[in-house]
Amino acid sequence: MTTISPQYDDMIFRRCGMSGLQLPLISLGLWHNFGSVDTFTNARQMILYAFDRGITHFDLANNYGPEPGSAEETFGRVLHHDLVHHRDELIVSTKAGYRMWPGPYGDGGSRKYLLASLDQSLQRIKLDYVDIFYHHRPDPETPVEESILALDQAVRQGKALYAGLSSYNSEQTKQAVALMRELRTPCIIHQVKYNIFKRDIENDLLDTLEELGLGCIVFSPLAQGLLTNKYLKDIPPDSRAAKPTGFLRADEITDQRREQIKKLNTIAGSRGQSLAQLAVAWVLRHQTITSALIGASRVEQIDDILKVLNNPDLTKDEINAIDDVSS
Repeated sequence: MTTISPQYDDMIFRRCGMSGLQLPLISLGLWHNFGSVDTFTNARQMILYAFDRGITHFDLANNYGPEPGSAEETFGRVLHHDLVHHRDELIVSTKAGYRMWPGPYGDGGSRKYLLASLDQSLQRIKLDYVDIFYHHRPDPETPVEESILALDQAVRQGKALYAGLSSYNSEQTKQAVALMRELRTPCIIHQVKYNIFKRDIENDLLDTLEELGLGCIVFSPLAQGLLTNKYLKDIPPDSRAAKPTGFLRADEITDQRREQIKKLNTIAGSRGQSLAQLAVAWVLRHQTITSALIGASRVEQIDDILKVLNNPDLTKDEINAIDDVSS
C-alpha cells in the first residue's frame, strides 16, 4: 500500500458558499482518462499524486468513462487500495442526469432514475455515501420538485452529505434552492462550465449564486485543453481533439482560435506562467467560485496547474488584456 501524506499547507481552501464545507482551490475531475479504455496505472498515479499535493476533492458522475460507470469503478479501486484510511479527508462527489442505461428510467430527473443511479454509483465506488450528489442537468420533462425531492431523500437516507446542482440557469437555480431551503436540504454548490472562451454565466448566474450564498465549482476551465500549450501549432495524436471519444473536435481549433490561444500564451508568459495556469487563475478571480475542476491525462499536467497557487492574482490590466483577446 502506498503511503500518502497530503500537503495541506501547500493548498489554498475556500469556503463553499455559506456552508461549513471548504474545498481546495483546485479539484480533480475524472470525466476523461479514468475509464476502462484508459491505463489504470496512470489513473492511479494521478489520483494519488493529486491527493498528495493537497487536492482533497474528486469529482465523478455516473456516466464518466468510457465505458459509462468505469471512472467510478477506477476511483473505487484506488480508494480502497490506497486511500481507505483517508476517507474522512476526502470529498467525493458524483452526479446523475444524463443517459446511463437503456429504457425510460435511465436518464433525466425522475425520482426513480436519480435514486437508482446513486445506488449504482455507491456500489461502483464501494462507499456507503458520497459527500456531494448533484443533479447533473435540469430535465424539462420532470417537475423540478420531483428532482429536488429525490436529492432531499438521498441526503435524508445518509447516501449523500450535501446536494448540488449542475448546469441549471439562474431562474432554475432560484426555484430549486427555494424548494431545498423549505425542505432544509443542504444544497451548497452549483457546478457550471466556465472558461475564457465560455462566459455566459457572467450574465446573471454568478450574481445569483452570490445572492443565494451557494458555492460554485467550474468545469472545463481549460476549455477541454484549448487553453494549454497543446494546440499552439497542431493537433497532437494523443490529445482530446484527436480522440473519437473526446468532446473537443478538431474542427473547433480554427486559425482564429489558434491566434487567440497564442496571444493568451504571451500574456501567461509575461506572468511567468503556463497558459493552463493563467486560465485557472482567470476563473478563480471571482471569490464566488469555490474551486476549479481540472482534468488531466498525466501527473505532469496536475503539477503544472498546481503552480498557479504561487501566483493566483491577476491585475486589472491583465484581465482587460484577456478580455480584449477573447472578445
